[in-house]
Amino acid sequence: MPVIKKTAEKSKEVLGYYNPKVWKEKGLKWTLGLFTVTAIIAVFVLMFIWSDEPEPFDVVENAREMVGAKEGDTLAVGVVTAATLSRMMSTLLDKPGGFIENDKMPPGVLMDNIPNWEFGVLTHIRDFSLAMRDDLSRSQSQSSENKNLVKAQIRFNIDSEKWMLPRAEGEYNAGRKKVDAYIKELMEGKASFYARADNLRSLLNKIQKRLGSVAQNLSSSVGRTHINIDLAGDKAATEANPAPDEHYTKTSWFEIDNVFYEARGQTWAILQILKAVEVDFAAVLKHKNALASVRQIIRELEAAQQPVWSPIILNGHGFGFVTNHSLVMASYVSRANAALIDLKNLLENG
Repeated sequence: MPVIKKTAEKSKEVLGYYNPKVWKEKGLKWTLGLFTVTAIIAVFVLMFIWSDEPEPFDVVENAREMVGAKEGDTLAVGVVTAATLSRMMSTLLDKPGGFIENDKMPPGVLMDNIPNWEFGVLTHIRDFSLAMRDDLSRSQSQSSENKNLVKAQIRFNIDSEKWMLPRAEGEYNAGRKKVDAYIKELMEGKASFYARADNLRSLLNKIQKRLGSVAQNLSSSVGRTHINIDLAGDKAATEANPAPDEHYTKTSWFEIDNVFYEARGQTWAILQILKAVEVDFAAVLKHKNALASVRQIIRELEAAQQPVWSPIILNGHGFGFVTNHSLVMASYVSRANAALIDLKNLLENG
């Protein structure tokens, strides 16, 4: 009997330990509360750290580091351009927080500014890799494509929101390695890069179209009525779904910061590309007297990368009391685009 009684008392004591009242007395509620608060603070701290936009990099120094060249060593034509493409992708993958756009867990899933910045950069990585594959690495339209650049361009075009089977980061990293393989071939004399005016114009055409779209999207932060000029200049032109003579466009209030940060990403990427162009196409630009035009575009794009001191993207109207960050960015983009058009004309007619 004493043994049974003692066992029953022991069981009662053990079961009582799992009673919520006992846990509350022992501080479980306080512990869970502290853990929750700590987790929330950690998420906000990481969001703050991960929201820092990467700084522009030195394209020549980057190329030297990639190929192990010393100061004064001659780099093969095209190495700076290809190394810039590789570094742009590395920046997306290796910055604080890594690639965030496809994150499904906090803090990444709660962020939208940097993911839009990433998409802006990724847009030009895709365009740039296509130009490398189709034009810059080929002597003419009937010549063979570089196999490494073909594989890189395909991998760079995977959906940026894929998070498994395959993960976007894995495909992007595999594509970057193919670009690195192309750089190695350039240094060994086993691959080609053609720094010609026509190839450069092809690249600039892609950039010009992107900048035009960016400027329009930024300008739509304030509602405006636009005149339809889709078919201007060609009386015989037709379109599938004719637009009205006038149409009103305005970016949703919830999309203002998304458009702004995508523009920041695009201008960051174009800045790096043109710095590389200034190096590898130096002879062509000097011959066409177009070096100053490239430097002017670079200056406008550098101005577009100035720090944003406001905690939110403001959307003032006209000459009102509050500024409009989107219109300020649009002014830099529009000036860069105008200079880009002049540069294309110089390359063609200079």
